[in-house]
Amino acid sequence: MENDRPTWRSRVWLAVGIVILGLALLLMTIGVDDSTATWSVALVAAGVTAATVGWALAQTRGQRRQYEAQLAEWAAERARQTERLRIAGDLHDLVSHGLGLITVRATTARTAAGSEGEADRTEALADIERVSRETTTELRRMLTVLRTPGTAPLRPADTLDDLPEIVQAANAAGLDAALGIDELGEASPGAQLTICAVVREALNNTLRHVGPTQARIDIHREREAIVVNVQDAGPAGPWHPHPGAGHGLDGLRERVTTLGGELHTGTEGRGFTVTARIPDREGS
Repeated sequence: MENDRPTWRSRVWLAVGIVILGLALLLMTIGVDDSTATWSVALVAAGVTAATVGWALAQTRGQRRQYEAQLAEWAAERARQTERLRIAGDLHDLVSHGLGLITVRATTARTAAGSEGEADRTEALADIERVSRETTTELRRMLTVLRTPGTAPLRPADTLDDLPEIVQAANAAGLDAALGIDELGEASPGAQLTICAVVREALNNTLRHVGPTQARIDIHREREAIVVNVQDAGPAGPWHPHPGAGHGLDGLRERVTTLGGELHTGTEGRGFTVTARIPDREGS
């Protein structure tokens, strides 16, 4: 959409230059003396020049207003498109988290046995019903926003203060995740938003592929970058992976690299590690 940005190309002053050049050539042609005719021509030329400059100023102001209106409309449309892309990313996170939790709790209900297992089964089914309703409601709300013309409503961006809630939601889905954050100084809003996205996607990925297990989130600063490391302990027992469409980590990598950062993923022992290095100059 950057290529659609309005441009301002005015030929008004080119026309003014041509008129002034023509008048100058006319004066040079008739010569300069003290005759009444010469002064008359000079006065006419001065009047035409002044009128032309006045016309050019008026035209320029009008064109400037029109350009600024087009630019404002373009910027608003770009903001709407950016917001819709963000909502689409949130939609992916919502579905991944909701389905991941449902999958984990459904497995608990299926494998529960005995009298104690009956209580676990009842609790798991209640969780499945609750999460299904919440996810369906949120999906409908987001799809309505995406389908409705006009400005998509903005919501506050994720910050570091949202990390405990993100981890708590993953723990409610079956993980045993611990969060460790060193002193980061003053992190930029963009860095905070990306940190939250990395943690959320890494934990959702663990839920889908590994199931209930331990995980550790470590976040610290290395000079002009913030490093996020999410590592799980691998399967804690029998688990059938439930992979998604495969776009989660790819989208996360694109998001991090867009900021000039790096995202590395891979196995470490029995577990899987996601490490993001996000450029962020402290206090910038």
